[in-house]
Amino acid sequence: MRKVLYFLKTNAVVCIAAAAMTVTCFLVPPDALYLGYFDFRTLACLFITLAVVCALRNIKFFTIIARKTVKLAGNLRSLALILIVMTFTGSMIIANDMALITFLPVGYYALSVAKKEKYSAFVFILQNISANLGGMLTPFGNPQNLYIYSFYGIPAGEFTLIMLPLFLLAISMLAACCLFLKPEKIGLDDDFPERINRPRAALYLALFALSVLCVFRVLDWRVCLCAVTVTLLVFDREALKSVDYPLLLTFAFFFVFSGNLSRLDTVRRLMEKLLSGGVLLPALGSCQIISNVPTAILLSRFTDNYRELLYGVNIGGTGTPVASLASLITLSEYRLLYPGRGKQYLGLFALINLIFLAVLGAAAFLLLRLGN
Repeated sequence: MRKVLYFLKTNAVVCIAAAAMTVTCFLVPPDALYLGYFDFRTLACLFITLAVVCALRNIKFFTIIARKTVKLAGNLRSLALILIVMTFTGSMIIANDMALITFLPVGYYALSVAKKEKYSAFVFILQNISANLGGMLTPFGNPQNLYIYSFYGIPAGEFTLIMLPLFLLAISMLAACCLFLKPEKIGLDDDFPERINRPRAALYLALFALSVLCVFRVLDWRVCLCAVTVTLLVFDREALKSVDYPLLLTFAFFFVFSGNLSRLDTVRRLMEKLLSGGVLLPALGSCQIISNVPTAILLSRFTDNYRELLYGVNIGGTGTPVASLASLITLSEYRLLYPGRGKQYLGLFALINLIFLAVLGAAAFLLLRLGN
């Protein structure tokens, strides 16, 4: 029973997705149309990216680079800024959840060595927001972006231009938050034994380049899927085992859930009426309850307004802890590292996230008004 409860707790989103899918399967019995629900290209691109990032993480590529970068910090404010920039940039390249899994331990390591652990909650929250918002600029920065980019066939240049203003505002807000930290001098011990395995790093970076070309539709996803899978079967099977399969299952379950709902006339009319006044607010609200990935999949079935949907599911990752998988990862990591300090963290988390949600939401609304 304890194992079941632990599984439900650690995989809450995928369990909710499975339950939601099952309910709709009674309303729309399985038939041949089910196959049309799945965006196999999105699933393949997501799997490829996650697998390659796991391989790079297994050789401690990101951790070693991060530790060398953290050495450049001369004071607490600079340290926080460097950690935020690393997480922000990392989410643009390796996806937000992977960026947090990689860089949160680096933040803990740096703050511990510098004896500044009392600031850990504040820094962790800023890293979390960095991961959620940093990935908004690129199609592969967030899982929901990858889905929307593929589902609507958005040109890469247009995608970047849509998200650039909010991306720049998010950077400015995060940098401003660092000003609340005093520039207290710190000293970091640079004595760590890890060294990058250069041949493996070169191979995995080549695979990552392959995954990027796949995302941008330069290479066929089937070719890339075979190439990455076979290579990792030879060189790092552990990376394939470490892929976030619950995330892939969440996508698959919500494909079925949203596909079934779109075939119910009552639901379709209700959703079309709800979204007729705009997609931004419904998307922001939905993210706070069912998270941003399920929101992207669900609402995409009922609207062609991908600009508002992109704004909503990216900004909507801030707010409640369940608004994004990345937020749940950060909360879990903080509770693990600092037992008994969860309430303090959640209070500060709510305050900072609501500020970001309000400011970025208002900015998105203004951009949409100006665009019209």
